[in-house]
Amino acid sequence: MPATDLIMPKMGESIMEAKILRWLKKEGDMIAIDEAVLEIATDKVDSEVPSPVAGKLVKINFPEGETVEIGKAIAVIDTGGAAAVVTAPVVTNATVPATELKTSAPVAQTTAANSASNNHQNGEGRFYSPLVLNIAREEGISMVELESLSGTGQGGRVTKKDILQFVDDRANGKLSSPAPAVSEPVVVAAAPAITHEAKPAAPKSYPANVEVVEMDRMRKLISDHMVHSTHTSAHVTSFVEADVTNIVLWRDKWKNKFKEKEGENLTFTPIFIEALVKTIKDFPNINVSLDGYNILMKKDINVGMAAALPSGNLIVPVIKNADQLNLLGLVKKVNDLANRARQNKLKPDDIEGGTYTISNVGTFGNVMGTPIINQPQVAIMAVGAIRKKPVVIETPAGDTIGIRHMMFLSHSYDHRIVDGALGGMFVRKFADYLEAWDMNRDVL
Repeated sequence: MPATDLIMPKMGESIMEAKILRWLKKEGDMIAIDEAVLEIATDKVDSEVPSPVAGKLVKINFPEGETVEIGKAIAVIDTGGAAAVVTAPVVTNATVPATELKTSAPVAQTTAANSASNNHQNGEGRFYSPLVLNIAREEGISMVELESLSGTGQGGRVTKKDILQFVDDRANGKLSSPAPAVSEPVVVAAAPAITHEAKPAAPKSYPANVEVVEMDRMRKLISDHMVHSTHTSAHVTSFVEADVTNIVLWRDKWKNKFKEKEGENLTFTPIFIEALVKTIKDFPNINVSLDGYNILMKKDINVGMAAALPSGNLIVPVIKNADQLNLLGLVKKVNDLANRARQNKLKPDDIEGGTYTISNVGTFGNVMGTPIINQPQVAIMAVGAIRKKPVVIETPAGDTIGIRHMMFLSHSYDHRIVDGALGGMFVRKFADYLEAWDMNRDVL
């Protein structure tokens, strides 16, 4: 019979395996091209895998709950003589935990670490996933011991199963020979510790009037990422209040015309991102990440922005090379990412590679927040609700009181690499760009 293998897709440079969460189709079901067949999960992303062909699902090679290497055939589809498309399936509906705010709903991925900090390589060119490195660090496994392991993964790569088996064998004295004694254990500064799979030693009892609800997988990932961020970065937050009256009045003037001509909503977010990009250019030492004691200077300015998911969680899609877009381009990009986030149509690439994140806590009615840094970045900006307030206005004729549109800015940064002077000057400069908005500017 004409058949096509459904392949476990590649989810990013650092991802070498994925777990099958749920089969959406069963053996014998008919499948259309691009129809979702199953849901998979990695340490970063939950996704649906669509079929590259139309046909009948004749065989499922792995059950739910199984972890499978990328590139392996996870199912067989009988195409019934139809033309088969043998390319790897495109993964859609990515959901990644976002950077969390202490005053509001969680914001992602989560993020998302770039490949420089997600993959780690020794001098001989062998790669280890963040999960493997974290297990090695927590179990005190030296790099020499790690290199001595025979991996069962693709290309001999050490998998989670391999290193956990090594830990178990070492604890039970089953190793055939003593592991080399090395004084320095594996140290990984940027990789998140994934701990939610651990089971409690003993079940806890709760009062009868307490309902116990287990976290869903995404909430567990958010929990782990947030704890990891606070354990990794020395968080400090600086605050500035900005007068954004000119921006509010300018947007009121243009939003209807813009909607008629471009068919797009003119929101505040692209305006904030444009000012943020200018500020990052003025202070490039904010656009970095840390790998141990090495500072990784990022040449690209990739701005992450919080966007709502249908579940109520937030995700951070990334505007790549935001400095190369004008305001119109930023408007279209922001709207595209926000719309696809609401429709669960973001792809893994949409949430990877961010170098700085901005979150609008004002959408929750909050006047300010203290955001948690989206690892491996070193800073994040939160913009609060815009409110009318009586403000002292300085004029050549003297001071007067006026009603202005004011907004608090909260800049959280990693004090390991960003000092108070840099962190404070950055948010002040950002406010200066917002306050200097040109009322005569043309957006079209």
